[in-house]
Amino acid sequence: MRGSPVLYLASYGFSLLGKGIASVIMPLLVLDRTGDVLAAGVLATVATATSAGVGIVGGLLVDRVDRRLVSSTADLLGAAAVAALPVADSLWGLDMTWFVVMAVIGAVVRAPGMTAHETLLPAVARLRGGPKEVLDRLLATRETLSNLLLLAGPGLGGLFVALFGLTPALLYLTAALSLFAALLTRVIDPRAGAVAPVADTAGGAVRRAMSDLLDSWRFLTRSRIVLGATLISSVFVAAISAMQTTLMPAYFTRENLPSLAGLTLSAFAAGSILGSALYAASAGRVRRRIWFVIGMLGTLTGFAGIGSLASPWLVLGSAALIGFTNAPAGAVLGVLTIEATPDEMRGRVLGAQNALLLGAPALTSAPLAAVAAEAGLLTAGLILAAFTAATAIGALLAPVFRSLESPEPAELVRA
Repeated sequence: MRGSPVLYLASYGFSLLGKGIASVIMPLLVLDRTGDVLAAGVLATVATATSAGVGIVGGLLVDRVDRRLVSSTADLLGAAAVAALPVADSLWGLDMTWFVVMAVIGAVVRAPGMTAHETLLPAVARLRGGPKEVLDRLLATRETLSNLLLLAGPGLGGLFVALFGLTPALLYLTAALSLFAALLTRVIDPRAGAVAPVADTAGGAVRRAMSDLLDSWRFLTRSRIVLGATLISSVFVAAISAMQTTLMPAYFTRENLPSLAGLTLSAFAAGSILGSALYAASAGRVRRRIWFVIGMLGTLTGFAGIGSLASPWLVLGSAALIGFTNAPAGAVLGVLTIEATPDEMRGRVLGAQNALLLGAPALTSAPLAAVAAEAGLLTAGLILAAFTAATAIGALLAPVFRSLESPEPAELVRA
């Protein structure tokens, strides 16, 4: 039972559900207590920047300390940071300082916790045994669960606010979910979190840490499959973020249909749920290369439809298409990264990858908004479509992505 993937998925799900509920309650509380519309954006930027920065070095911890312990401790500390806000509100009242401090604490522990939980997945798959497709199925199932909770978490947060009013006490619920996730993680088979002992090397601890970090970045840049997967994922994350936060709100506002702006995320998430579920069900029966090609062509087509801004329903349908086709391709890239990365440096490599994915949206959202303001929404949409099309075509033509059926490590690293 302790080696069952159900425990892993449950701990992941409860942790993500708590974060989803908090993602609705926290900005509303910030706006309510500060009266400043900009404050919520500042808070989100501070938290994201902190997570990205910590993610670069947090992988060191994941590769040196029991990964179950890192993941469960991160959920515990995250729960404490969230639960501290209603306590502070009852004693002193909340202001922006409290929000920023607790957001930074939460972001500091979230980055290594997220990486540690990701590194548990291949270990859980290995302990379960069975065919090599087990990893594909588990990763796709986790992504399906993630997309479901992407819809359910914020929806529940809004429902609780409607039922009980906007009160910091609602954060106790999110803290309880994180606490339960931590307890479930501790129940997972201890073998899943075990890490290899760190060999003694010359020099001090700081020097060894820097050397280990450089080794992981060197591996990331030399491994063709990991570097390619990271670049493709970063571009698509940046494009999807720009679509959701910049292009779609402006477009639907211009069309006098602001209520449809939120449906873009819902359409994308619904498509992703179907796509990742289909990939999980077909793992081992449909070649990874086929899913990869479908993903690249579907993403290219979807962004072309969105970039055209031809009609609201075409835009929503294109968002669903992107979700449906990109989810299996993303799962393929995730499995290939895991297979190509040695376990002893998996925390550092995934931590660096997560840091890049967190930072990627900052490179597109503001520039795209500037283009939309100066040259119009259609120009911004066409630039976004061209950006993703170039990436998708480049990925389809790249030799490293021609054969994706568990290539040998020697094929993955440049000399």
